Amino acid sequence: MIVAAVPIKDLSDAKQRLASILTLAERDQLARAMLRDVLRALAAAELDRVWVVTREPAVAAIARGLGAEPVIEAENRGHTAAVALAQAEAARRGARVFLTVPGDVPRVTAEELRRLAGAAGEGAPAFVPSRSGLGTNGVALAPPDAMTLTFGEPSFAHHLETARKGGLAPHILELPGLGLDIDAPEDLTALLAEDSTTETARLLSTWRQLASRVDQAYRSQLAPVKAGS
Repeated sequence: MIVAAVPIKDLSDAKQRLASILTLAERDQLARAMLRDVLRALAAAELDRVWVVTREPAVAAIARGLGAEPVIEAENRGHTAAVALAQAEAARRGARVFLTVPGDVPRVTAEELRRLAGAAGEGAPAFVPSRSGLGTNGVALAPPDAMTLTFGEPSFAHHLETARKGGLAPHILELPGLGLDIDAPEDLTALLAEDSTTETARLLSTWRQLASRVDQAYRSQLAPVKAGS
């Protein structure tokens, strides 16, 4: 059995790094659209189980509507704790492979997910780096409790080091759709430049002056550097 888990924190706290260019309502819409895109890709990948780890009823409803099973957290303890909860449950249920991806990778495809799931073997976990190379956007473990996972940049290098110290031989997969997570203003620009088919991209295309908002945020980031030069 192959189990995939998607950890999702409260929608009200979603995408804080985009608060400078998106309203709270827009960030809520964005988080929902991205989750639906990810769950559609997971459904198309035809894995055995898809879990969404959350404590939010609205997220659980989205999961059920797209054929996934909510795994309810008692409290929002963060990405790492949510994945650990799913790992333990997958091991308890006798899963052969445990897969985890974030809910903010709307360009991920079913083929990429199948490749990730198929890349893991006993003693050989598989990892997908974020586009920056710092974060970890995909993990596949066989068995589910093969190693401890810890997220947050620079998690990718940390995961490779932890695997090797544990006597494992990690596989690295470069998957462009899964690699693009939406965290910063420039990620929105990248998504719009590369994609027009996902629900997320269609949503972004309806927001007026998004490009100018991103540009203004970028200029604001540069201003302190220029002032100090």
